[in-house]
Amino acid sequence: MVPKKLPLPSHFDPTTVGEIWRVPYEERAREAAAWAHQHGIQPAASDAVRIALMLVDLQNTFCIPGFELYVGGRSGTGAVEDNQRLCAFIYSNLHLITQICPTMDTHQAFQIFHSIFLVNDRGEHPQPFTLVTEDDIAKGLWKFNPAIAASLGISEEFGQHYVRHYTHTLKAGGKYDLTIWPYHAMLGGVGHALVPAVEEAIFFHSIARYSQPDFQVKGDNPFTENYSVLRPEVLTDAAGAQIAEKNTRFINKFLDFDAVIIAGQAKSHCVAWTIEDLLLEILAVDRKLAEKVYLLEDCSSPVVVPGFADYTEQADAAFRKFAEAGMHLVRSTDPIARWHDHLHDLATASRA
Repeated sequence: MVPKKLPLPSHFDPTTVGEIWRVPYEERAREAAAWAHQHGIQPAASDAVRIALMLVDLQNTFCIPGFELYVGGRSGTGAVEDNQRLCAFIYSNLHLITQICPTMDTHQAFQIFHSIFLVNDRGEHPQPFTLVTEDDIAKGLWKFNPAIAASLGISEEFGQHYVRHYTHTLKAGGKYDLTIWPYHAMLGGVGHALVPAVEEAIFFHSIARYSQPDFQVKGDNPFTENYSVLRPEVLTDAAGAQIAEKNTRFINKFLDFDAVIIAGQAKSHCVAWTIEDLLLEILAVDRKLAEKVYLLEDCSSPVVVPGFADYTEQADAAFRKFAEAGMHLVRSTDPIARWHDHLHDLATASRA
């Protein structure tokens, strides 16, 4: 019989999810060990059904109001409320989640989606949220900024050819146009760190279940966007030379789990493209594997920038596509126990 949901531990305060504070690791470690003993929680290595929880980019830069790319959705409170529900989900299902896999968007100043990468004839850089198309590059509205060539180890000529190739490749692949984002998720900065409440829940899980989180760094290649943790947007330069590669190890890891639960920010961008890439990998192996993917609909919000962009409809359309492919749209309040018989059947079949 599958255990019911666990109670929420007393240290969890949903009213602080939108704030930054220090996680008291030693105290939480003692409490997690005691919690596991009190509730008979077994080490993750003993799980008969192995469940992965992928958390996409739950960092301060996306999830704390006032930070660079806070994902408020249409309500304005999206990421904060998403993380309140997500933390409760982790604690309630601590005994069933085998491993938590957080992704970390990781940038430095010179990246193709930051304004300093491009310049116009007047020496101006594009403003945040500017959309840069292949036509813009071809017409010379924007060009590679030669002042950063030496820091990137490339020539001015290579840089200019590359930005044209890059925008063309995005268009040909049906991707979003190159978006100039505000400087965000800067390596070493407070915006790069996980939201404390989420970090605390991950740490509590790792101690209680003897399960090391599998952190995945993405987005540190200056020559490509990397919305999906599974692969960058562009893999080669204009001459066909490889500049980036798929995260094959992570892909294979997820295909090996009995179930994969996905949540994070933003639903319209990093979450949607990660799921899209996972679906492509699944379809290349066995489309029935899509049935072991569960999307926490109420723990993700789309990018909405008032006066600039609203990606709500694109996000909803993507999730409908994923559901039609066999993935499950669920809510954080749905007990995993309801899925367990189905998951057990999948696990038994895959190991037969």
